[in-house]
Amino acid sequence: MKTGNTIISVLGGVIVGTALGILFAPDKGTNTRKKIKEKGNDAKNDAMSSINDLLTNMSEKCNTLIEKGETLVQNGIETAKKELDAIK
Repeated sequence: MKTGNTIISVLGGVIVGTALGILFAPDKGTNTRKKIKEKGNDAKNDAMSSINDLLTNMSEKCNTLIEKGETLVQNGIETAKKELDAIK
């Protein structure tokens, strides 16, 4: 979970830094609100992309583990059958 915490921390820092930069920049209120909305949407999209990448990576690793587990089980079954046939 270190990667997930790091991603969340970095995104949080980017969001806070961007918001503070926009709020302290001299501009009309309407322009500032528009910029905040745009930056918020960008941050949301970046966060969703990072989460999707993380989930895809985890899904691929789980699928690999499942495949390896199935192979091990199949090998175990075949070995057990051979041993039983040898006993008979």
